[in-house]
Amino acid sequence: MSPIEITTWHWIGFIVCVLFFLALDLGVFHRQARSVKFNEALAWSALWVTLSLLFAVALNHWRGREEAVEFVTGYVIEFSLSLDNLFVIALIFAYFQVPEAARHRLLFWGILGALIMRGVMIAVGVTLIQSFSWLLYVLGVFLVFTGGRMVFAGNANAQPEHTFAIRLARRFFPGTTGAAAQSGTAPLLLVLVLVEITDLIFALDSIPAVFAVTTKPFIVFTSNVFAILGLRSLYFVLVGALNYFRHLKTGLSVVLMFVGAKMLLDPHGHEPRWFQVEISTSVSLLVVAGIFMISIVLSVITAQHEKNIKPRMDTDGHG
Repeated sequence: MSPIEITTWHWIGFIVCVLFFLALDLGVFHRQARSVKFNEALAWSALWVTLSLLFAVALNHWRGREEAVEFVTGYVIEFSLSLDNLFVIALIFAYFQVPEAARHRLLFWGILGALIMRGVMIAVGVTLIQSFSWLLYVLGVFLVFTGGRMVFAGNANAQPEHTFAIRLARRFFPGTTGAAAQSGTAPLLLVLVLVEITDLIFALDSIPAVFAVTTKPFIVFTSNVFAILGLRSLYFVLVGALNYFRHLKTGLSVVLMFVGAKMLLDPHGHEPRWFQVEISTSVSLLVVAGIFMISIVLSVITAQHEKNIKPRMDTDGHG
């Protein structure tokens, strides 16, 4: 069976389905502002992952295995890179002492804004790449450079004051940081703006990374949407354990350098060159998923080791 053609109606249908689930979430399940419990957040996270996998199955049936693998690879890349976004959002919420009951709605409107921003960025990016294919090399260098900078930066952004969003707020809204912020009087609208700015900054890395897998607009957009839709519920799952993933940033930096190198060595859709290394999408998926999982496992092992060694040090100190 030949692949079906992606039409405007497919775009409209996908966007309508996303808006329906978002409206169901906010209008039915979270009509009243309240804190989100761990089990509820875990269920929503599982739902979004399941929907993503079902969408990949549908793509495999209607568009073929290649695009299904491209979608899953783009989803894994976007999902893993977006996890770093959760750290910064958690720092912003803590810094401004945002009430637990208000965090879900802030994340809801933040993600809705992120969908619009990323849609525009993807449309512009695809148009530019189709017109100027050499931009793939520029994006490849940018990703390698960004990944390398993340490695050497270490935990420089571990303090909220060091994040770009909060430094921006301090500059333009000095009355909402410092003592005012610590007393919880910072307006929630400002926090929402900072969340949007944070997502925009991370999108500058993650969207070019997906272009290393495919430049098909529908695949890039849908993989981005599914990844960030699960971020809100995932925040409430991981909020108490974010500090355990200390090696995640290193893993994500390696992911960025890998996809940047892939873009330089194997620019899909570009004419053959005298030096070109073909890296299949399936291999890219395994490499990215492997780096992501290794960084998480190492983080958990390190945290557990430090947890076990601390009582011994306390006992030795008392002895």
